[in-house]
Amino acid sequence: MTHQSPLAEPQSAPDAGRQIAQLREVLHLVEALAGRGGGGRSLDRALEEAAVVSSAYGAALPIAQRRFDALTAETVAWAAAGVEALTLAGGGAPAAAARLADELGRAIGELLRLLRL
Repeated sequence: MTHQSPLAEPQSAPDAGRQIAQLREVLHLVEALAGRGGGGRSLDRALEEAAVVSSAYGAALPIAQRRFDALTAETVAWAAAGVEALTLAGGGAPAAAARLADELGRAIGELLRLLRL
């Protein structure tokens, strides 16, 4: 007798544009903690980027989508840990916030390159 595991429920496609928008919001927060001014992006610009990213994700090859998903999950995890550490530091770590902002900016850039943006 062979055992077959049940088929996994198909997961709903992640909203890549929303994920990038959320990462950009975290980046904006971390830049503020680092003492870097440079206000946030306009809502129109953020919505436009989200639409472009979501469209590019939908058109990407499955392997690129999987890599995007994995890199997004990894980025979210370490960004959350970094923000938590900065919060515990009570705003007294602008150099650490600047480093986190730089790394987060690079990660967002890499995510967009995966989608050829």
